[in-house]
Amino acid sequence: MSAFRTPRSHMDRLLKRIADGDMGRLADEALSVLDSSDGSWGRNWGEVLDRLRELPAGRRRELLHALADRFARAGDGTEDRCRHLALCGLVSEGLADDPLAAERHRALDDLARRQTFWYAARFDVLVQAELAAGRPLSAPVVAVVRRAALDAYRVDDLVTLARQLTDPVLNVGEAWADQALRDADAPDWQALLRHALTATASKPTAKWDKGARALLDSLGADAVRDRVLSWLALVGRPRTLPLERREWEPDVNSAYDPYNATALRGLAWLLSLLPPDPGTARALGTLVETSLRKVAGLGPRNPKVANAGVIALARVDSEAALAELARLATRVTYKNTAKLLDTALEARATALGLSREEIEELAVPAYGLTEVGRATRRLGEATALLEIEGSRSVLTWCNATGKPVKSVPAAVRRDHADELKDLKAAAKDIDKMLSAQSERLDRQFLARRSWPYAVWRERYLDHPLVGTLARRLLWTVDGTTAGYADGELRTLSGEPVREGTRVELWHPVGHKPAEIVAWRDWLERHGITQPFKQAHREVYLLTDAERATRTYSNRFAAHVLRQHQFHSLAAIRGWRNKLRLCVDDSAPPAVRELPQWGLRAEYWIEGDGEEYGVDTTESGSYLRLRTDQVRFYPIGAPENWAHCSGGGYSMWLTPGRDPVEPVPLEDIPPLVLSEVLRDVDLFVGVASVGNDPTWQDGGPGGRFREYWTSYGFGELNQSAETRRLLLERLVPRLAIADRCTLEGRFLHVKGDRHTYKIHLGSGNILRTPNDQYLCIVPKSDPKAQGTGYLPFEGDRMLSVILSKAMLLADDTRITDPTILSQL
Repeated sequence: MSAFRTPRSHMDRLLKRIADGDMGRLADEALSVLDSSDGSWGRNWGEVLDRLRELPAGRRRELLHALADRFARAGDGTEDRCRHLALCGLVSEGLADDPLAAERHRALDDLARRQTFWYAARFDVLVQAELAAGRPLSAPVVAVVRRAALDAYRVDDLVTLARQLTDPVLNVGEAWADQALRDADAPDWQALLRHALTATASKPTAKWDKGARALLDSLGADAVRDRVLSWLALVGRPRTLPLERREWEPDVNSAYDPYNATALRGLAWLLSLLPPDPGTARALGTLVETSLRKVAGLGPRNPKVANAGVIALARVDSEAALAELARLATRVTYKNTAKLLDTALEARATALGLSREEIEELAVPAYGLTEVGRATRRLGEATALLEIEGSRSVLTWCNATGKPVKSVPAAVRRDHADELKDLKAAAKDIDKMLSAQSERLDRQFLARRSWPYAVWRERYLDHPLVGTLARRLLWTVDGTTAGYADGELRTLSGEPVREGTRVELWHPVGHKPAEIVAWRDWLERHGITQPFKQAHREVYLLTDAERATRTYSNRFAAHVLRQHQFHSLAAIRGWRNKLRLCVDDSAPPAVRELPQWGLRAEYWIEGDGEEYGVDTTESGSYLRLRTDQVRFYPIGAPENWAHCSGGGYSMWLTPGRDPVEPVPLEDIPPLVLSEVLRDVDLFVGVASVGNDPTWQDGGPGGRFREYWTSYGFGELNQSAETRRLLLERLVPRLAIADRCTLEGRFLHVKGDRHTYKIHLGSGNILRTPNDQYLCIVPKSDPKAQGTGYLPFEGDRMLSVILSKAMLLADDTRITDPTILSQL
């Protein structure tokens, strides 16, 4: 688009039309100038408008009506119509005439369905004309003007206009804001919302707090808490007034309204000034997570709101708030918010004279559990039983006679509504915390953590919540491996372990295969399902190929991964990574810092492809990555960098620094090597495009066909080998055991229509005759029925394989038309 210029001929013709007094031809010339501007109101437009405004009122009235008569020429485009209307509005200032009022109303109705608008369309002139005519703006129009005033390219007069629009207090269109507007039925409540809208700093100031406390004193702490928590419960719900998404815009209907987001920050800070309450901590934790959920084309919904939630939690001195901080620290991967969480926990640990690890352990509440994994509560004549089964809580009820009932007794709903609400909230909190603690424990293998025996029993084995996880894991007590069974900590031979000095989390590295298999048998005998792989954990030993390469491993090179899935997995596993963009930019490899070992692990990756929109997202980040080496460096060594599209890594050296060689793989402690390679195997096993059953054609342009075939039906990696060993034990117990056999890389399943081969690594299927490919897309959360006992949780591919086997063994009952068409 070329920059707007007003040629001398334009101005000469304009002046001639004015001199002639021909308002029709003057209107045509003014519209010609407008069209030639391509929507730009800058440069010499001021001179044009000045000439038109200098006309006497009568002549301007004639010009206005001439412009109105030509409105049909504006076409169907909203911006074109609005520029025409804006020109009329600028010409008609001070006149009572309003020939295009109806058209202006329609234009503003169109505007109300937008997220924002370009200033060049001059919607603000239409808004000013409405206000000048004494007509109030609709709430959706107010909302879009406010949002436009927040854009990076806003202009001062638009900001001034937005400040004049004070009603309603919040922007309509979000469920939480709509409810807040309904509830703010008195001046003090509206003042509270207005004060929340002033939360524009990174953290609350003393002056801000003083104003907030005055409002809290006026309204009452309990009343404010109840209302604000009810509003926050609606944050993230679908918009009540959906917006029209333009081609270049992110998913605006899943994002926060940026104007209201400031109020959310203020409400979070307000809650931190109230007396501590479990509901407050719970709501703030949920707000953090909701605000960090990804939105297409945008990224996290609103990190500033998430950060405000963390700051608020850090200001609340309560067990529940500390628990939320500790829980969030295990889940949040967004860099700036994660840093705030770390700072908050470090500050709390320092204040209490504890280490960061200790504060995380002590932060886990019991949630009302009175013994490990169990609590009973009497509500009238009924009894509630809250139990932890596996990695989730279950709430059941008994009537006055002690007989179990299927649903909550009516008397409890009627007479104990608050207690029932607290119980249900505790059950949800338990589920969230169990997941967080399981992930925290799974990351302890590289933490080199050990505990005094008595401390460990208190914080782990006998803790009401963590104990449900700890009692399903194996531990080393003074060098002796033990697991919990039959009410006691026991050795492999069943001897009780009732005392000790130091305790560590057991890892299979360094143990003989026969001992590892014996512990697997022990877990199976006692029916123990571990919260994650421990006894069945993959062990990655140094290979001859890695001894030959000496300083790097190519074991997981030459794979094609979905970048965003890899990025999320890496963050969850404690790796630091930067999304590769299809631009002239460089990035370090994916990195995991191992401070306890003085090492830094690197996984070398690069963006794949070059066609924008085919190989990238709309925002320009690569859809896929290609993988290369795994290396280790001393933790303080300079970082390697490479162009995002590839071309080789080199060490970035600041003045005065020398290059540092990678650490030979033989010098890496076996546990560290195994755990790092296990992470990388996880990234490949989950994020590889070879796992996608719909990519039989090889993806874009078919260029990944060879890789897809080699990965989808090729040799098994270590995790798939572990899966194979487990299936050898599981298959004979399945209801379909007589139809299943394990041969090499495949689980063979005999159906009535065909015989099928399910690859144990990718879950892809071949069927007779001639090994024809069968595409079955698994559900997002497959639940294999009839599998019986499983020794660990978390292997989604195992569930996929078993669910496919169950389906195919009874292939005459398949009704899905997509699958039937392939049979």
